[in-house]
Amino acid sequence: MTQSTLLGTEEIALIPPTSDEKTMAILSHILTLVVWFIAPLVIYLMKKDESTFVRAHAVESLNFQITVAIAYFISFWLMFIFIGFILMFFIGISALVLIIVATIRASEGKLYKYPFSIKFVK
Repeated sequence: MTQSTLLGTEEIALIPPTSDEKTMAILSHILTLVVWFIAPLVIYLMKKDESTFVRAHAVESLNFQITVAIAYFISFWLMFIFIGFILMFFIGISALVLIIVATIRASEGKLYKYPFSIKFVK
């Protein structure tokens, strides 16, 4: 069953993930606070053929981080007309909240899709 809200879309995984799969999925989200897009990229490359659950979370996290980077780039250029400062603040807070929500969903064994995320990696 899929549940959509303003904070994203979640659904129960068809095959319940193992504890190790949940841990890798959690890391693909939470480590972005420290090493940005590198963590989900490495996890994706290491686990893409081993676990569909981890792959789905790593791809979502990677796509979201690329989308946030684009938003920050646009906000940087909008700083010249001062709206960029406000946008940077809201992008940062929104990204933090969504990363926390995604981490919680991964720990619950649910598949999660970020809202406002452009799908670069499939």
